[in-house]
Amino acid sequence: MTTAPNKRSLTIAGHRTSVSLEEPFWAALADIAKTQGRSIAALVSEIDKTRSDADGNAASLSAAIRHYVLGNMRGDAS
Repeated sequence: MTTAPNKRSLTIAGHRTSVSLEEPFWAALADIAKTQGRSIAALVSEIDKTRSDADGNAASLSAAIRHYVLGNMRGDAS
């Protein structure tokens, strides 16, 4: 079963941005944020800060969030 991406706006690093994720990822992200005692925007801001590799190449924010959620679900949050 595939769901279409759902676009939401967040404020991170002092600016508004839109992120498109499938609803199961939004739900998982909300659960992770709640468990950590912070807002979704605060968690996404942290993910945004760490999504560049050593060479300065960055995945899209949506891809970085999916990677983070998957890593968290596997127990190896990255």
